[in-house]
Amino acid sequence: MSLFFNIVLVLALIGILIYIIAENQHPTQTLAWVLVIVFLPVVGLILYFLVGHRPVRKQLLPEAERLLLQQRVTESQAQYIAPAPDPYAKLDSLQRKLGQGTPLAGNATRIYTQFYSMLDDLLADMEQARDHIHFEFFKFEDDKVGRRVAELLIRKAREGVRVRVQYDDFANIFRKEFYRELKGAGIEVKPFLAINFPFISPDANFRNHRKIVVVDGRVGYLGGMNIAERYGEGLSWGSWRDTHLRIEGPAVAQLQVAFLSDWRFSSGELIAEPRYFPASTTVGETPVQVVVTNPTDAWHAAMQGLIQLLGTARKYVYLQTPYFIPTSTMMLALKNAALSGLDVRVMLPERSDSLLTGLASKSYIKEALAAGVKIYLYQGGFLHAKTIVSDDAFASVGSTNLDVRSFTLDFEIDAYCYDPAVAVQQKAIFEQDMAQSVAVDLDAWLARPRWEKLKESLARLFSPLL
Repeated sequence: MSLFFNIVLVLALIGILIYIIAENQHPTQTLAWVLVIVFLPVVGLILYFLVGHRPVRKQLLPEAERLLLQQRVTESQAQYIAPAPDPYAKLDSLQRKLGQGTPLAGNATRIYTQFYSMLDDLLADMEQARDHIHFEFFKFEDDKVGRRVAELLIRKAREGVRVRVQYDDFANIFRKEFYRELKGAGIEVKPFLAINFPFISPDANFRNHRKIVVVDGRVGYLGGMNIAERYGEGLSWGSWRDTHLRIEGPAVAQLQVAFLSDWRFSSGELIAEPRYFPASTTVGETPVQVVVTNPTDAWHAAMQGLIQLLGTARKYVYLQTPYFIPTSTMMLALKNAALSGLDVRVMLPERSDSLLTGLASKSYIKEALAAGVKIYLYQGGFLHAKTIVSDDAFASVGSTNLDVRSFTLDFEIDAYCYDPAVAVQQKAIFEQDMAQSVAVDLDAWLARPRWEKLKESLARLFSPLL
């Protein structure tokens, strides 16, 4: 038996090594996996299966069905199609070539930095639902806040409103009973990427990190906030600082497409009836383009969009992110922009909700500072916002972190707002947060104890897992 096991293991190792080399990934990445598997064969095989192997997955949505949903947007919102103004025309063109929808004008937006303000408005909007509520969160927890939301969803379902709830299965793996309760009350509930054995499934490293709510096809929400008590009450050591966005108007149809695409992927059911895409009226002045990132796509829309923005911006780009673990391409774009004279500022929390991720994030600070990127460490609590603002003309709010996972492994969603009023508001929020932050000085950063820098370097080795 031992001889047979050894033969099978050797054949498996040879097969995996040939597969890794044939993938033609970056040589450094390929060599790293080869060394791990050769010197730690059993551990290496398990790790590669969990986080290294990215199987060729089916598209999130077959092309014909994607076009059908986009057609529904065009039919209902045709008069609001508004290509982005200069200098963002190329950014808009890039995203449309990557499969995103065109900007839609006539929207009203509301930015939230306080969880309970967002929650109160969300509950009020869902209370007014007459046809459907589409509700999708990375985390929807069974706590005081989650129960409050669940009670309303259950009541609306009993009133005859179609309520569909979708959640990331891995992130909620211990809340099965909570979701069964929702389903038993008449709500349609689906896990995204259902995982029965999370520690041996290759899907365990893919996450649906989106936060989407659509009410009657007229009002929508997205951003960084999940449904959990800590988003309002904070952590034991500080408050939770986040950003979310409410959209009312034509662009909600693109949020609807994002939700229904995910629903098709997780349930097999295509929902494309015109009732889910009601004609809109002008309710505001903001053109909005919804950008959806999927690891099943050939492109990385969020990362490529930010790279394009860094090349387009004329004066400044300010970014907020809870985790700063950029890809090498993203880091190069940030450094190039700063070296060219652009005012590039990145704000991240001084203290993270994850020790390992926080340490890994800090390992990238020296490289960014050396190129002229300004780094701010937020001290007012845990900064979880994912925002971009540029040149008093462009702003983005969404779920995408400035890290490898969000750019390449997670299902994400962001809203591009081509509106000076929204951008100025978001810039003011960033500047308010700067008052609770400390600017990192390169010389002082380099002078820190060696053991601190060593811990960060070791944590960086786990970046693909974080």
